[in-house]
Amino acid sequence: MGIKMTAAELNAFLDQVFEQVADDFLVEHVAPDELTVRLLVSDKHIRPGGTISGPSMFSLADVGAYLMTLAVIGPQELAVTTNCSIDFMRKPAAGVDLIARVRLLKLGRQLSVSDVLIYSEGQGKPVARASLTYAIPPRSA
Repeated sequence: MGIKMTAAELNAFLDQVFEQVADDFLVEHVAPDELTVRLLVSDKHIRPGGTISGPSMFSLADVGAYLMTLAVIGPQELAVTTNCSIDFMRKPAAGVDLIARVRLLKLGRQLSVSDVLIYSEGQGKPVARASLTYAIPPRSA
């Protein structure tokens, strides 16, 4: 299974199709079954208590799995999340970016399944782990 979209193409796709969040994420690496995407942490991601909010971490996992799917199937705006399970394991450091390492576990005609590990930049242990399934829209004939 090859790559149909590069990191630059995925970043441009976010800018074009999801401009409301495009400035929050940066795809850094794409390979046939793995992708690395960064959450560019700002004040809007910090929750009371001085940590990064759970919704921000969920967004990173969700965007990462979406982009991993698109990297291998090509631009499909209507691919949607059908399932997500996330474990918050450690308090992420405030003020540093989060890095998601996404692995594509399975790609079928209708579904893709990815595993996501989220790290605070500079820390060796993950702060969260997520498993996501995406529904792939049928190709028009």
